[in-house]
Amino acid sequence: MIRFGMIGTNFITERFIDAARQAEGLELAAVYSRTEGRAREFADRYGIELTFTDLDEMAASDRIDAVYIASPNSLHAEQSILLLKSGKHVLCEKPMASNAREVRDMFAAAEEGGAVLMEAVKTTLLPSFALLRQNLHKIGPIRRYFANYGQYSSRYDAYKEGMVLNAFRPEFSNGALMDLGLYCIYPMVLLFGRPEEVKATAYMLESGVDGEGSLLARYADMDAVVMFSKITDSLVPSEIQGELGSILIDKISEPGSVQIRYRDGSIEDISEPAGKPVMSYEIQEFVDVVRSGASESSVNSRDCSLAAAEVMEEARRQFGLLYPADL
Repeated sequence: MIRFGMIGTNFITERFIDAARQAEGLELAAVYSRTEGRAREFADRYGIELTFTDLDEMAASDRIDAVYIASPNSLHAEQSILLLKSGKHVLCEKPMASNAREVRDMFAAAEEGGAVLMEAVKTTLLPSFALLRQNLHKIGPIRRYFANYGQYSSRYDAYKEGMVLNAFRPEFSNGALMDLGLYCIYPMVLLFGRPEEVKATAYMLESGVDGEGSLLARYADMDAVVMFSKITDSLVPSEIQGELGSILIDKISEPGSVQIRYRDGSIEDISEPAGKPVMSYEIQEFVDVVRSGASESSVNSRDCSLAAAEVMEEARRQFGLLYPADL
């Protein structure tokens, strides 16, 4: 049984708890928060025994085996490295870190501590995405990958009223690319590897982060188009185009409906909707990797996390977004 601690007492952690209770082989054992009152209130609400307000104590504890990190993006690397060096396995919420250098440092710490580190990207571990990978060959040579995720943020209303919340603050390594663009980029690098060239543009907010943007990635025999936004909604699905047909994906962040549309007009539905909370699949993958003794996931791997971080870092360089963590 893998005993889990959790860093973060927000809505994402609440979803994690709900999903973890649908997974097998783990126990929710501890909660970390900066204040004892918040940690205790959150732990009591979910029937969790242990609380921590000191990360060093959490890292040294023999009562937890793994930690789910759902703190602000800018804290992921520092917190993960401390825990990993202490031998704690880490499931780190996406994006894994502020930049590629931090991702490399995190995996080096995992190796040093003999621990598993995995980025908590749900897309690539959902049943419909697994079937997409298995059936990708049916559409022939791939010529284009198009991924789109536009979701208007409720925090943008507060932003327009003069209240800049964490989602739009560069000191927390935030913005549309990191929050939503990753859902488009991670599947891209998993399916097709690192692109040969990236070109990116974005609309920059006065707070210093990107509100929306686009990215064009060039491969040897195909290209990829990625669109992301936190200041507009989009109803356009994502698509992988091959010479024999296309695969239509209803929602790139949570693929539910996935259809192959062949050039002759026939349609093959390869959907397998999630039968439990969507985060359950990434949690189960992580637990299974830890229990097997493997060093990393074969899906949400070190190489995928590093490639995604490199693409996003290059995109940020091109539209002029620098985080304090980059300095």
